[in-house]
Amino acid sequence: MSTVTESVDVETDVTTAYNQWTQFESFPHFMEGVDEIRQLDDTHTRWKISVGGQTREFDATITEQHPDERVAWKSDSGPTHAGVVTFHRLDDRHTRVTAQLDIDPDGFVENVADKLGILDRRVKGDLGRFKTFIEERGGRETGAWRGDVPRPGN
Repeated sequence: MSTVTESVDVETDVTTAYNQWTQFESFPHFMEGVDEIRQLDDTHTRWKISVGGQTREFDATITEQHPDERVAWKSDSGPTHAGVVTFHRLDDRHTRVTAQLDIDPDGFVENVADKLGILDRRVKGDLGRFKTFIEERGGRETGAWRGDVPRPGN
């Protein structure tokens, strides 16, 4: 299992940054290799990704979500991974977005990518493109989901 942690500071308030992140279907606009995400219900998504010339599909469950604070998930099928994205208010117009992912590379291509640091660079690039995506929109989100998903066992 590999852990990747990256952060980016975006020029928008914490609520707008969080609201945009909850629009999973917009991820292909700024996430490399993500072809499509379908929101199945409040806590389930279906992903279609391209890795090393191969297309893969998997389902993921949102395991915890608190407005303006965090979104956590785990994969239900496909490559084993889990993660959390947190949102930290820096001031009224700036937010730090931090992504931490635990990934168990599946297969030769993913293992090579992990060893070469490609996964780290991809997450860093995705966060940079998220910054560009929201800032070029003038700090306006494309939608929002403000529901709360408690951590399992709470």
